[in-house]
Formats: sequence, C-alpha cells, structure tokens
Amino acid sequence: MQTYTANEAKTRFGEFLDKVQRKPVRVMRHNRVVGVMVSAQDYEAMRAYYANRLRNTLRDSAAAAGLTEEMLAMLLADES
Repeated sequence: MQTYTANEAKTRFGEFLDKVQRKPVRVMRHNRVVGVMVSAQDYEAMRAYYANRLRNTLRDSAAAAGLTEEMLAMLLADES
C-alpha cells in the first residue's frame, strides 16, 4: 500500500485521487497512520460486506433467542 503524508496528500490531491482509484492509499501524520483512502467503489463494497455480515449475525442471534425473522424485522423497523 502506498503511503502519503497528510501534507503530500493535500498538495498533490489530484495525483492522490488518481492513485486511490487503483488501490488504497495510507495517510500519515506525525509518523502514524491517520487514515486510509479508498475509491468510492471499494468503499461501497466494504459497506455492503459489513452490512450483510451484521444482518447475518443479527439473524443468527435472533434465531438462537427464539425470534422469527418477522419478529426481528418488527423490532428493527425504523419508526422515526
């Protein structure tokens, strides 16, 4: 994984964005990692992966507690 300092990322932002489209780029400040930038496509894939993982964990936990999928859906319904 390529590494940029925060200052390099700021001053060479266009190049930084181009690199991120190919692979993640680590950002360092004061000799420690403060972030990792990924493409929008990679970010959406990660979000989908972790949302699916959470959904499966909730479903399995609910089943172990004796809840049906319908009961779980009612409990998790957004009522705002």
